[in-house]
Amino acid sequence: MSRPSPLSLVGILAAGVAPGCTESLTSPPITVTATLAAGGSHTCRLTSAGAAYCWGDNSAGQLGDGSTTISATPVAVSGGLTFSGLAADFNHTCGLTGAGVAYCWGDNTSGQLGDGSTMSSATPVAVSGGLRFSALDAGASHTCGLTSAGAAYCWGRNDEGEFGTGSTTSSSTPVAVSGGMSFSVLVTGGGHTCGLTSAGAAYCWGVNSSGQLGDGSTTGSSTPVVVSWGLRFTALTAGGSHTCGLTLFGAAYCWGDNGYGELGTGSTTSSSTPLAVSGGHRFSALAAGGSYTCGLTGAGAAYCWGDNTSGQLGTGSTTSSSTPLAVSGGLRFSALATGREHACGFTSAEAAYCWGQNSAAQLGDGTPQTWWAPAPVSGGLIFSALAAGRVHTCGLTSAGAAYCWGSALTLGTGSTTSSATPVAVSGGLSFSALATGRFYTCGLTSAGAAYCWGGNFFGEIGVDSTTSSSTPVAVSGGLSFSVLAAGEFHTCGLTSPGVAHCWGYNGSGQLGDGSTTSSATPVPVSGGLSFDALATGTGVEHTCGLTSAGAAYCWGSNAIGQLGTGSTMSSATPVAVSGGLSFSALTMGLYHTCGLTSAGAAYCWGDNASGQLGDGSTTSDSTLVAVSGGLSFSALAAGGFHTCGLTSAGAVYCWGSNSSGQLGTGSTTSDSIPVPVSGGLTFSALATDAFHTCGLTSAGAASCWGGNSSGQLGRGTFSYSTVPVAVAPF
Repeated sequence: MSRPSPLSLVGILAAGVAPGCTESLTSPPITVTATLAAGGSHTCRLTSAGAAYCWGDNSAGQLGDGSTTISATPVAVSGGLTFSGLAADFNHTCGLTGAGVAYCWGDNTSGQLGDGSTMSSATPVAVSGGLRFSALDAGASHTCGLTSAGAAYCWGRNDEGEFGTGSTTSSSTPVAVSGGMSFSVLVTGGGHTCGLTSAGAAYCWGVNSSGQLGDGSTTGSSTPVVVSWGLRFTALTAGGSHTCGLTLFGAAYCWGDNGYGELGTGSTTSSSTPLAVSGGHRFSALAAGGSYTCGLTGAGAAYCWGDNTSGQLGTGSTTSSSTPLAVSGGLRFSALATGREHACGFTSAEAAYCWGQNSAAQLGDGTPQTWWAPAPVSGGLIFSALAAGRVHTCGLTSAGAAYCWGSALTLGTGSTTSSATPVAVSGGLSFSALATGRFYTCGLTSAGAAYCWGGNFFGEIGVDSTTSSSTPVAVSGGLSFSVLAAGEFHTCGLTSPGVAHCWGYNGSGQLGDGSTTSSATPVPVSGGLSFDALATGTGVEHTCGLTSAGAAYCWGSNAIGQLGTGSTMSSATPVAVSGGLSFSALTMGLYHTCGLTSAGAAYCWGDNASGQLGDGSTTSDSTLVAVSGGLSFSALAAGGFHTCGLTSAGAVYCWGSNSSGQLGTGSTTSDSIPVPVSGGLTFSALATDAFHTCGLTSAGAASCWGGNSSGQLGRGTFSYSTVPVAVAPF
């Protein structure tokens, strides 16, 4: 279980790991109502109301949902119990109620559930004996509890004397630690246990082959032995074969195995006595994993050191370190939990992030992909619409609030700081729609007023200048629009009578006014046509419109046949797309265009060097070609050199370039025919840009995949993803 650090109530430590866990508390113990617990290949968390959710490996029922089915997203623990703390080990989990009753679930082959049997359980079972605990912790195959009076009890496997009873006899019910000492902290490691007295003296017992008992020897002990040097600790944490303690002033000391630098001393030499962790950091909490350790400062910054072969240090690499390194992403945590090869953090807003090994989906982000930096646990943001730009993404809530993430200039926050998680657009405006260009964004209010922000290199934000703006500014001219569409460097709007106006770059006639002169204010599109819809998308230099009868017209650059006229002659005024098809929707990439018929058939034209037309070839075409596969789509979205389609059942298929994983197939292999996006998620809407794609579920949860160099996937990191990953909560 976990409790506030004596140094800071923000420094809440997570319980139980496998092998390894962490505890930090004052004396007497204090119970908290929100925590994380990381096991060998699973993770659990409590909500502020005390409900437990788990995710990851479930081969022994350690998720507690009544099944043994693995889950890549959080599932509720069965039974409706309300817990005040959690502890998790390799394959079992325990929870403590506010009344001090302990329940455990999962693997029980060594009696670690404490119910008097060795029968595993996929739902919580009460620990036998009627004891009331104030704290719980779980080791590799044993569990220990601490009463409010400081008495320690353990149960499960005791082959190495990890119970501290003076014997090596295992027990499936709680047995008292010998010596009659009163502890304020109890922590369990792979095969050892440690306790902290109210005076701050540390005692350990169990296996000691690496010096993890800290008594200056490598001789195991089945009774408590005092840790050397007489240091006084306020917190302890135990890893697989090492132990760490925190002093009153936040100095960290570690002892035991140091093969990966998990002691943090700058070397890989093991020690049977406490050694100071390098770097001079002052920590409010510590958490030890299998062969690594993490610390949390009073300001909530996380540092980790030791084994990093699975990215469990969260530094964005897999290079191990014998000194503390900052966890990537700049997140501020209130709690940490460490498993064998993964770690999780809990922010003050109760948002959970995990990083490291994800082979059993223990990161809870809905994917099996290992992450070397914090990834948000699924279940966060609720959006009603998404829009994707080249280096940013924006989402719109049902209340009309806009949030953006990615490159600084595009976010509309008034600052020049990039963000890898969603941040609110400033100004308090309520939008009904958003449109994103290459380096800018525009929003449309319910009254039809258009506002834009971001880069303004050619007048694309429509303010009668080429001065960029980091906050929303009104588009000049006072026009009322019903639709907005943003391209690379130009924007178009549709008034309620269906008249199209465009502004920004016009080097190829993409404004449609019969000229190639750029304009920083809206100019009407020539030809007198009335449109119901517009498409600019990621189109560099062309625009398309759709009439109420479904006729498609395009204008601008046509060097690769993207206007669909059967030629490669550009046009500064609208020209009809050939083929006589009636479309219900249009979308465009950098140099290609796609249309969707009312029957759901998809057709594309223009550049096809990456297979973005979806016809099984890489031959460009200035006339319409049918997308292969016979799929029926309800929506299309074209990125730079790729295209995606959404079926009526919510399945997503993508085709074209996949250099950054934008097809979402789990690889970076391009494909010239539609291929399904990995993960089995069901979406209601899509948004694409040059190198990334995002989808919105019917419940409003957003996931993105592909390039992430500016944080445009919104997951708190800058690592690309070849499969959908959940956008972080704001």
